Amino acid sequence: MCILAESDDQSLLVDCGASSLVALKGAGVDPNSIGTVLISHLHGDHFGGLPFLILDGQISKRTGRLRIAGPPGLETRVTQAMEVLFPGSSGGHRAFDIQFQELPEGVPTSVGSVTVTPYEVLHVCGAPPYALRVEIDGRIIAYSGDTEWTDRLVAAASGADLFICESYFFDEKVRFHLDYSTIMKHRSELGCRRIVLTHMSSDMLGHLSELEVEAAYDGFEITL
Repeated sequence: MCILAESDDQSLLVDCGASSLVALKGAGVDPNSIGTVLISHLHGDHFGGLPFLILDGQISKRTGRLRIAGPPGLETRVTQAMEVLFPGSSGGHRAFDIQFQELPEGVPTSVGSVTVTPYEVLHVCGAPPYALRVEIDGRIIAYSGDTEWTDRLVAAASGADLFICESYFFDEKVRFHLDYSTIMKHRSELGCRRIVLTHMSSDMLGHLSELEVEAAYDGFEITL
């Protein structure tokens, strides 16, 4: 899982799953152009690409600071992941600074030039899982992260130009994940201008022709 947001003066990632580095390079994006990574929660498909992004920066002689912001425990978990994948790498010499920043729940927080408000949602990952509301270049992008339905999604999405929402199943209810029928049941409450669905299973992909909102795909581009 990896969402690239670009404005006139910056590029940032929202989540950085294990295959994000490969996806970025495949799309012609220079990983060293990314100044900020926002992490919704500490599962490998959402933060597991950070060790690869950091190591790639070392190898390619990155010099620009990398900001990484997310839930409490973020720096410890990233360090642990680096040591599991590349023993000794967490203490290696780098020509660039890494700035870890823990985001307090419900508090609008400056991360570089963007403002991020996290809302704790319903998922299990050993640390608080967040939906994120990101204010960038005069636009608001909301992102559900992984969660079952909670009214905190209403707060995160209210007035957003875009709400990127996971929809793991079409109408099957499972703990800790959303399904399309539940999202549409609450559509009017969300108060966002546009919804794009992501994090879809094969079940959900089999129902794309029935959707009343957009569904993301690899390389999908949106201009706000």
